[in-house]
Amino acid sequence: MDGDTHSIPSGMPDPRPHLGEPLALDLLNTRWIEHGPRDLLTEVTGLRTWLASTGLSDRATADEATLQATLTARTAIYDVVAHASHAGLNEVLEHGRIRRTLTEAGPADLADVAEPAWLPAWLAADNLLELLRTAPDRIRQCAHPECVLFFYDTSKNGTRRWHSMATCGNRTKAARHYARKT
Repeated sequence: MDGDTHSIPSGMPDPRPHLGEPLALDLLNTRWIEHGPRDLLTEVTGLRTWLASTGLSDRATADEATLQATLTARTAIYDVVAHASHAGLNEVLEHGRIRRTLTEAGPADLADVAEPAWLPAWLAADNLLELLRTAPDRIRQCAHPECVLFFYDTSKNGTRRWHSMATCGNRTKAARHYARKT
């Protein structure tokens, strides 16, 4: 997204129009268009909101180092999804690994990230690998020409086109209907 972006006021609930996607796509959706470009991650307060929204606030600190690492991961994930460029993602993944262990509850795979600031970034990058491993064709960008949001298509037949039928889907259908009437 080009142009000036507007930051999110401190203490505000997550203002993004589309929540609940897998972590990698949720990170991409910290940029959206609503009366101009918006970016949740222009400041540490927005990072705090994102960490809370994704359930990571108890595992990561909202500070400048974490913000910069998270922005690096967002760019790398976007480059993979939009341009099939993987170098940046591999650089993010170098900050951690999966450590296998046996716990009281049984075998477990734990994220092992040496620098705490990189944990959210690494988890998002690792999540993208899982999405790519299971169904890469289900990672989609909303088909509405003025929308920049991403989603993971969980529809039965895999033909979902919009991040939300209620917003972008209806706008697209209304525009088509209007064009036929004129």
